[in-house]
Amino acid sequence: MIRSSQVLQRSPAPPASPPAAAAGGQRPALDSDRGGAPAGPLSADIEATADDVAVLLLADIAVGHRLWGWSRIVRGGAALAAVPGLRLAKALGSGHQGGFGLRPSTSRQGLFALFADAASADDFIAHSAIVAAYRDRAGEFLVAKLRATSSRGAWGGTGMAATAATPTAGPVAALTRASIRPTKAAAFWRLTPNSEAALAGTPGCRLAVGLGEAPLLRQATFSVWDNQAAMDAYARSGPHLDAIRGAQAGGWFSESMFVRFVPLLLQGRWQGRDHG
Repeated sequence: MIRSSQVLQRSPAPPASPPAAAAGGQRPALDSDRGGAPAGPLSADIEATADDVAVLLLADIAVGHRLWGWSRIVRGGAALAAVPGLRLAKALGSGHQGGFGLRPSTSRQGLFALFADAASADDFIAHSAIVAAYRDRAGEFLVAKLRATSSRGAWGGTGMAATAATPTAGPVAALTRASIRPTKAAAFWRLTPNSEAALAGTPGCRLAVGLGEAPLLRQATFSVWDNQAAMDAYARSGPHLDAIRGAQAGGWFSESMFVRFVPLLLQGRWQGRDHG
């Protein structure tokens, strides 16, 4: 089980915008060797609190429960509306065998939840009937609890505050997600799969999964790395760098979020590998 105490608590920040806002309402572009993304204006709809904690569940639903699994995706995050402390919830499908292509998986899926504080996240993991239902119906199940070390962009208008220090050693994680403009979908799918498919074979990558909120146009990637150096080496290389440059030049996304995390908890089994 991964647990980390490398958390830097910060004093409460104004809720009007996420961290790293620059003068004039613009965020600076991230350079390519830091997992870059196109710069853009801050949205008045973006909210961020000072103690955000994310939970990501990954489940490979067993054969006898696949209808239940698909029903979770159909219902979406609305099924979690009454969960205490919840700020954002997204039920996610996955690519074939948890990968990144256009072919959907019939069994692998995820659930991303963002909480206003660590206590709410802990209670959700330990006591939620939804978490228990996923665990009981899955051949493989993994749960991650995460604090952001850097964050830019939004998901459904909700931003995520960075409330942890970047670790000097040990595992790190990353989430990238985007709403792809329909006119840019062909360009996205021409470049991105090569980049993402290389993740699993990249030195230092412990886990990589392709997720999607909706077919073709709302995509996400979650990955866990041995350390910051391994993540940075991938971010500045080959197909991934080509995809970043394509997104920057082509204005592929109507909304995007790029977050780096320190894992506070990583426990379970995914794609035949035990974590934790």
